Amino acid sequence: MILFVTSSPVGTYRSNEPVDYSGFNPANGMVNELQRFWKENSRCLLISAFPDEYALNDIMRRDFETIVKDTGLSAACMDLCDKRNGEMMANALGSYDFVILGGGHVPTENAFFSQIGLREHFRDFDGIAMGISAGSMNCADLVYAQPELPGEATDPSYRKFIPGLGLTEYNILPHYHAVKNDLVDGLRLMEDITYPDSIGRIFYAIPDGSYLLQTDFDAAIHGEAYRIQDGQIKKISDNGSVYVLKPFSE
Repeated sequence: MILFVTSSPVGTYRSNEPVDYSGFNPANGMVNELQRFWKENSRCLLISAFPDEYALNDIMRRDFETIVKDTGLSAACMDLCDKRNGEMMANALGSYDFVILGGGHVPTENAFFSQIGLREHFRDFDGIAMGISAGSMNCADLVYAQPELPGEATDPSYRKFIPGLGLTEYNILPHYHAVKNDLVDGLRLMEDITYPDSIGRIFYAIPDGSYLLQTDFDAAIHGEAYRIQDGQIKKISDNGSVYVLKPFSE
């Protein structure tokens, strides 16, 4: 399986600034990498992070159909998976060549993935998967569900670490530049929440335009990235560079 773990592959989170490209963001060679692995007339599937929001999901499906076309990638279809057809589409996962895991609220999406048994169906998937924001976070074997909504940071029953899809061992934190100064329940998202949660763990924070590309042979972050480990943060790569990640087992 080829895995793209992105922050936002289209536009910039919390920004209305127009972009100078159409389709997926070509920054740090992502479009070139997609083209390298792309199968002609790929069957595409969008799995929504908002399983109950049918009207929104239909719009997103059409949007991603256009994005794939505008990138110059040939597609036979762009299908949608939400609560209307979740288990059926999960069962059909192996018939698709490109699967998008949409962005949204990590625990909500995680619960939907669990409900439809998506982790098990991904075991035999041999195409390209692309995580976006929350979808990227849920790609991990053990997901770090960084608190986001009011009440989550102070709720003693809120689960920060939950089982994910098991597509990667790396925890990616998206939209770093946009969220690094956020407050959740009066706490600083990074300094008061994420840094303490990194004790004994490693998180990789990336801004929009950066991504993790993982193949059956290696994994590397393309573009700017920061490693958060044991309560400390360190910049490890810049735009235009490739940072090869070592497996945790080494």
